[in-house]
Amino acid sequence: MNSFVNPDNSKRGDYAKVIDEIAKEKICPFCAEHVHRIHPNPIEEKKFWLVTDNAYPYKPVKQHILLIHKDHIEHVSELSREAWDELQDILVELSKNKNIVGGALMMRFGDTHYTGASVTHLHAQLIQGDPDDSEYDKTKGVLCRVG
Repeated sequence: MNSFVNPDNSKRGDYAKVIDEIAKEKICPFCAEHVHRIHPNPIEEKKFWLVTDNAYPYKPVKQHILLIHKDHIEHVSELSREAWDELQDILVELSKNKNIVGGALMMRFGDTHYTGASVTHLHAQLIQGDPDDSEYDKTKGVLCRVG
């Protein structure tokens, strides 16, 4: 692991290859100077957050949106009240504009050894599963690693 990514936590096909390359380059894939290389289609940029579709979504999902804090921080304790408030506003707006009638919000923070995250830069994931997809397993839903 370098200080920006943890390849041990990214074992999903092409995504694992991308994280391995990023680790070799020793860059943060979510910092402003690099984020557009991996996520070239941002939905919106706010004061504290960049909103983009996940280039490597979990499956099967209708929506998998990343909300990336614009400053390189790694722990929720570093978030300002204003950033938290903006995150809530973005979630409400996305839910309405993208007709997300049900979903999950996930934010891993801190040491990736404990979180299972592949990227240390603080970000949240808004995920709407797709129970109508033929690959959807009703006993498992959409799976992601935590811990």
